[in-house]
Amino acid sequence: MSLMVAVEELVGHHSLALAGVHLPQPAAEIRWVATSELPDPSPFLEGGEVLLTTGLEMRQWRSQWKGYVARLAARKVVALGFATGLTHRTVPTGLIAACRHEGLNVFEVPRETTFVAISHTLASMKETDAEHAARRSLEAQRQLTQTALRRDDPAALVSRLADIVDGAATLVGRDAIEPTGPARAELDPALVASEVDRLRPQGLRAATSIQTGTATLVVQPVGLTGPPVGHLAVYLPHRVTDRERTAIATAVSLLSLAAQTRLERRDADRRLRARALELLVDADARTAAIVLEARSDRGAALPKHVVIARVTGPDDALRDALESVEDSVSLAARVREELWLAGTPVAIDQHMPAIAARGLLGGVGSPTTIDDARRSWTNAGHALASATPAAPVVWWERLVNEGAMAVLDDDRAAAFATSFLARLDDKELVRTLSSFLHHHGSRLKVAEELGIHRNTVGNRIAQIEAALGRSLDDPQVRVNAWIALQVATGSA
Repeated sequence: MSLMVAVEELVGHHSLALAGVHLPQPAAEIRWVATSELPDPSPFLEGGEVLLTTGLEMRQWRSQWKGYVARLAARKVVALGFATGLTHRTVPTGLIAACRHEGLNVFEVPRETTFVAISHTLASMKETDAEHAARRSLEAQRQLTQTALRRDDPAALVSRLADIVDGAATLVGRDAIEPTGPARAELDPALVASEVDRLRPQGLRAATSIQTGTATLVVQPVGLTGPPVGHLAVYLPHRVTDRERTAIATAVSLLSLAAQTRLERRDADRRLRARALELLVDADARTAAIVLEARSDRGAALPKHVVIARVTGPDDALRDALESVEDSVSLAARVREELWLAGTPVAIDQHMPAIAARGLLGGVGSPTTIDDARRSWTNAGHALASATPAAPVVWWERLVNEGAMAVLDDDRAAAFATSFLARLDDKELVRTLSSFLHHHGSRLKVAEELGIHRNTVGNRIAQIEAALGRSLDDPQVRVNAWIALQVATGSA
């Protein structure tokens, strides 16, 4: 309820015996009462007043009423109280006609009612109204506080607020809450989203109140420190009152305190998860399980088989990625300037594309038992080293299937191939070496493929071994030769 008193409330007060003559705007709110006998009191008015007059200077007026009322209406006077029984026996018909034309409220003040009584009555009504509004505000605060204490559930608090304002409310952010309340169908989600996007970069000090006709949309940030953890949007089908403004502020404070508690709890859980991941990587799964028992928000037990992924990139993107996955994988935490994930292969594979979409690079290790998680972590590091913006996520198992070439650094591999093959300055020797490796050292098949005599093959093999200074019967020499030829062929 507003701290203002409506014209109809003052006119209808039983102690004053006022009579409404013409009340086209009965709900107009009165700021105060003014008294004047001037033909033009408008320079001394501020607007919103009830003007009281006896018409002392207007005894002979006929056509002047039109200009008089027009000046009052232009000054935003909400009503004219005309006293009868002194200079005028009744309210002049010219005055009534002018008030009808301008849409100005006019009422009759009987001889026995003093102007002072009207002022005192209005003051008393305002005082009573203020006390009532204060009681209603306190009651709203009490209801919201009890809801917050009784149920650790932001949704219950948002729903209670929506009922108090007889409108709708929603929470936008990580802990989003769907619109609720009697007017939830009238809340525009697109407008709310647009306002939140506009306010979010401005932090905790940015809020807005949008008036559309008689309806109001209020959007306020939620949080105590740092960036907002969310935004509370409240829709009211009417203009917001002091009581409702107080209720919204109370709800924001309670939601912010609850969010801060959740953040502190989440930070503690993250530290425990980070320590548990370090213990897993150090092959101490048993202690990792003990550490996880201390979590306030205990998730599912670690699976017997896990895959570990390692992710790098900008700090903000890593933070956002952690928030998006930490509730849906077995373990996720920021460790040693990376984001580490441990979970089932399905869970890890499900989240890696979204992580890549944030501009991050990731490596996924091979599935292992929980006791052998270090191997998966190590392989994830090798895979991460091969990740590029063009291929932001690399799976170690796929690298293994693609062969040793997939894990070699391009520049180093090219330098190695150039140095290795430089000793074979004859293209026929290179062709012979390639065929020899392809046919697993069978001189007969080399001779058939190249169309040369078997003895020629033998001579070329001897020349190759002399140039390399190593025997081709040595497995390491064959591996080196195969890699050099693969690189040279691929870069040719």
